[in-house]
Amino acid sequence: MIDTLDHQLELDKLVPDEKSLMITPSDVMEWAFCPRFIYYIHTQQIAQHEELRYKVLLGRQEHERRQKQNTSYLRKKIDCQKKEIDVYLASEKLRVKGRVDEILHFADGSASPLDYKMTEFREHTFKTHQYQLILYAMLISEIYKKPVKRGYLVYTMSHSQMKEVEITQSDFIKMTDIVNQILKIIERGYFPQATTTKTKCADCCYRNICIM
Repeated sequence: MIDTLDHQLELDKLVPDEKSLMITPSDVMEWAFCPRFIYYIHTQQIAQHEELRYKVLLGRQEHERRQKQNTSYLRKKIDCQKKEIDVYLASEKLRVKGRVDEILHFADGSASPLDYKMTEFREHTFKTHQYQLILYAMLISEIYKKPVKRGYLVYTMSHSQMKEVEITQSDFIKMTDIVNQILKIIERGYFPQATTTKTKCADCCYRNICIM
């Protein structure tokens, strides 16, 4: 097994200047819900107070519990050789940072992100979950210099059922474009088009100030 502490010290050397604008998986998930979330949060400094949401609080508690629980049986199913838990990654080149639940290493020299989700298993993979895995995959590929061909989601409300998600080079290209769109909003103060799914607006915390 990898000496997580020693390896994290090596990774810390790669962490960019904190003054650099870095995009996080949370930013990408907000953008996926509606690009205007990025505008209101980052350029107008109007917080959405997500810490008050019951489900978010439960999710954070579940992540903390999972970090303390031995779930090695999950890795045995996919012949994982090594794992790292709760790893902070950042790349100046990608302008992305994030903390991945687990990094799995395989005998063929590849690596994969694994992320816990406090939801029930579905055959369909939510776009936000997929985006998050792709972002972690980009970071792992850039920092570890290893191929990342797939990621894993573990659904804690379905007895920790695990799903494999394929990750391709075209996913990396698409995610790079999304990151650039988010940077454009933040750095230029660009006011983006709202989501085309107007049903999202009914439950949006910015609905009273957003220009439709």
